[in-house]
Amino acid sequence: MTDSSGGVDFDRVSKRYGSVTAVDDVSFSVAQGELVTLLGPSGCGKTTTLRMVAGLEAVTSGVVRIGGTDVTLRAANERDVSMVFQSYALFPHMTVLENVCYGPISMRMDKAKARELAHAKLGMLGLAGLEARLPSELSGGQQQRVAVARSLVLEPAVLLFDEPLSNLDAKLRRRVRQEIRELQQLLSLTVLYVTHDQEEALAVSDHIIVMENGRIAQQGTPHELYEAPASRFLADFIGDANLVDGELSPDASFSAGGIAAPVRADGVRPGAVTLAVRPQRLRLTDAGQGALSGTCKRVAYLGSRIEYVVETAWGELLVFDQEARSARRRDDAVGVAFDRDAVIVLPR
Repeated sequence: MTDSSGGVDFDRVSKRYGSVTAVDDVSFSVAQGELVTLLGPSGCGKTTTLRMVAGLEAVTSGVVRIGGTDVTLRAANERDVSMVFQSYALFPHMTVLENVCYGPISMRMDKAKARELAHAKLGMLGLAGLEARLPSELSGGQQQRVAVARSLVLEPAVLLFDEPLSNLDAKLRRRVRQEIRELQQLLSLTVLYVTHDQEEALAVSDHIIVMENGRIAQQGTPHELYEAPASRFLADFIGDANLVDGELSPDASFSAGGIAAPVRADGVRPGAVTLAVRPQRLRLTDAGQGALSGTCKRVAYLGSRIEYVVETAWGELLVFDQEARSARRRDDAVGVAFDRDAVIVLPR
């Protein structure tokens, strides 16, 4: 990653609760003006990592730097960070303006100056005119933006998001994540963002750090993680993937269930491997064509695509027909085709 002197540097940090290791020797950097996402399943250590950056959890070993300064032993209020919580944590009895002003005023900023800053941030987030409303009078998306405004008004060096969209419905979640990304880029904010939602991480991030069992499984750009996962876990976790165990021959031919097909092996040694192929990289053909013969077992029309589950010699394969022209029927005989460059071969 790029220079993190104005952002966050996590240097071999661990967190243990008695005999349980929640975060194990984790190192990463968040450069100034960059949005980095901690992604992983529940219990992988991502929220604990975020809380150690915020100073809400003590570090067992390792060093945390913010803006180039060692803050490992500093309290939360002595770090130049601000956190947007999953629950928003808005005061229900306070108006929008009072909620946003609360932080600066509690830090003894002049009230007039605090209101001026609050109005500016609310206007920036499209909330002008809502200053007198209570949180209960706002939509979920508006409440989320108030929570962001309350964090931004403190003008922190680093903004932390903990599962910020989990309380929103799918359509609103898509819109608000776009707003967060546009705001982050517009203001060159340094952001560390936690989510378990792979699509959300792919949509908002400059870099993604995928965690598994308290360690970093892989980190890189969204494109790198999606197109070149380093393990079976990564291939399965980032987006949809069909995973097929089989054998790779010296001539880069993959075989499973008695059926072989040429693949791009990218330096993987011959022997036991796992083939990962995205559903949208597979194509349904007429029976007798393609690399595999199969039978449609399930068909789901989703408007923008048709999803098929096809039973083949390689097991059941999920296939997305993005054009969604005419659905094949259940029990139809079909072929499955793919380009050799469209699959990922992983050592097993």
